Amino acid sequence: MLTYDLTSKRKAPKYQLLYSLIRDDIKSGVLPAGVKLPSRRAFAEHLGVSTATVDCAYRQLISEGYVQPRSRSGYYVCKMELLDINPVKDRTIRLSSDPEPDANDAVGFEYSAFSKLMREVITKYDRVLMQKSPHNGCAALRNAIAFHLLHFRGMIAQPENIVIGAGAEYLYGMIVQLLGRDKVYGIENPGYEKIRAVYEANGAKYELLALDDGGISSSSLENTHADVLHVTPFHSFPSGVTAPAAKRIEYLSWARERGAIIIEDDFDSEFAIRGMPPESLYSMDDGKNVIYLNTFSKSMSPAMRIGYMVLPPHLMREYERKLGFYSCTVPTYDQYLLAEYISGGYFERHLNRARKRLKAQGQK
Repeated sequence: MLTYDLTSKRKAPKYQLLYSLIRDDIKSGVLPAGVKLPSRRAFAEHLGVSTATVDCAYRQLISEGYVQPRSRSGYYVCKMELLDINPVKDRTIRLSSDPEPDANDAVGFEYSAFSKLMREVITKYDRVLMQKSPHNGCAALRNAIAFHLLHFRGMIAQPENIVIGAGAEYLYGMIVQLLGRDKVYGIENPGYEKIRAVYEANGAKYELLALDDGGISSSSLENTHADVLHVTPFHSFPSGVTAPAAKRIEYLSWARERGAIIIEDDFDSEFAIRGMPPESLYSMDDGKNVIYLNTFSKSMSPAMRIGYMVLPPHLMREYERKLGFYSCTVPTYDQYLLAEYISGGYFERHLNRARKRLKAQGQK
């Protein structure tokens, strides 16, 4: 008769302990294929437990394919490959801890207003917040972003061409899937390191294009084999370079001559403290060859994993065809919350405070 010690420090039902012990003996070969297990009643009496405990353990073993019941015969061990079992001796769970919050909040986020708005959104939208978001994002947020871009960047971006995603890095990967891994992506050097990392992770080819004091150098543009140009025209990181109008026109001319696409990464434009940021490439090109990309992770908080891209109409149609099966990666509640934050004027006031603070600190 099989003997198992069901007195364990683990806070688990006895049937789970019995199931685990029998399962491990089957996996390690202690109980070989074809062996008949004791009857439920006899096994229960032997172990000093209820027949319900043995029955539950047997049912679990049967459901997972370790044991096979045979009518009017009993329970038998199934045939399977053996595994070397090394029992885990230390069953202590060592809890992890998050790093301490950054006390130097450069953008001065107003948490009290945001927390109040969170409660208001729950009351206002109720069960709508439990519905699945459209694959390209909720209309409320796409509409709010469209009006924000019109007001702040002078861009005509139709909500139907806006795609919401969980941050810029996620959208980089979506762009690779949209345009293709066979394309060569030209990226700024020096540039934001994660851009290169995302292209590598997605199996995309890329070229590093040297920056000068006005953007990607003309010689690099002329000699590159890139089909796609990923640029940060305003305040490129880490160099701080902002491309002047002549360089932006050069980018657009390069794209038109080669039939190429430009990815305009505009992550820092909200913090332009010396007047309005330069005109976007998307506006200068009338949205024909430029994908505009931005994120709220920089302008609000790194915890706000919400970004968006504005696609030219022809690429939006291609996106729907190739990638429309993807679900939106931003929760519906977060989208409505951000939509209310933008539409209610909170975002604009937050940016005004942040720009004043940065100006006082002598940044940008």
